[in-house]
Amino acid sequence: MSDEFANPQPTTTGWRRFLPRLSLPRFSMPGLSLPRSESGRSRLMTGLRWGGGIILATMLLYYPVGAAFVHRINDDVAFNPGNVPAEASAAVATAAALIDREVNATAWPGNDPWFFPGAILDNMPNFQAGEIQALQRVVTELRDQIGRSRGTSSTDPALQNAASAINTRPDIWYFDLNKSWAPLTPSVTYYRDAMKSLIDFNTRLVSGQAVFERRADNLLSTLERISQDLGAASNKIDQEIDAESAAWFDTGADDIFYFNKGQLYAYGLLLNALGRDFQPILAEKGAGTVWQRMVESMLEGAKLQPLFVINGEPGSIAQPNHLAEQGFYLLRARAQLGELQDILQK
Repeated sequence: MSDEFANPQPTTTGWRRFLPRLSLPRFSMPGLSLPRSESGRSRLMTGLRWGGGIILATMLLYYPVGAAFVHRINDDVAFNPGNVPAEASAAVATAAALIDREVNATAWPGNDPWFFPGAILDNMPNFQAGEIQALQRVVTELRDQIGRSRGTSSTDPALQNAASAINTRPDIWYFDLNKSWAPLTPSVTYYRDAMKSLIDFNTRLVSGQAVFERRADNLLSTLERISQDLGAASNKIDQEIDAESAAWFDTGADDIFYFNKGQLYAYGLLLNALGRDFQPILAEKGAGTVWQRMVESMLEGAKLQPLFVINGEPGSIAQPNHLAEQGFYLLRARAQLGELQDILQK
């Protein structure tokens, strides 16, 4: 019989086969005798394998359990900043409160590196990114139009700081070795700066040291740009349905759905607050009812939260299409924005 069959080895099965087989070196020293019994070696290997199994089980639980702990979609449509002084802006207060809730009271997994459990999440980061996109638009309009006199005076320094800070990518962490070896300022730090600047603006507005122009043309300009954003979101839905609705699994559908959900949610809250700021103008134009219906359309779309986002083929009986359902509310809100623009132009 050949030597290769002289000393057969046991076959490792189950999860133990994923553990490395360790070969311990043997030492010999004068006057020192080490135990070399088979039972001692067996106990040592059993202990190492149990330890490796525990480490492996911990790693397998770390991501799903940690991600479940981090995951939270803040889509409470009754959210508000609390009492706002009459002289202050409800829209500015709502913007600051939204930022505060998302970066201070909630985790921000959109910039988590791979060794954080939040890195495996995608619905929550996309929802938060959609909120930030809406905040970027509204804060920029506050800086360029509403927060200055007739658009000709210099920009308010607090709104300038807020707009610069909020217009930051949501996925920046402390380090990105692909771009720089130097430490970076993470996204949430910029967003906290934006929040502080918005609070400062409202404080100065109450004391008469800042400007908030409640004019129909300012409001009209803001609505036009928000309508463009909703149009882009609707177009993205159309493209995804055309390209992927026949596929069994569409891994991009939930990204689009939750980004749009965050955008609709933030726009709904911000425009609801902006309607209070511009209530005299809306009453004068007879636009209050249309405005409220527009806000309701956005928030109804934001409340959609299927267990799984399915991009089924249009007209299919077996599969729903949640993107198409969301697109209905997007288009209805955009149509109502167009109606409001017509009313404000009269």
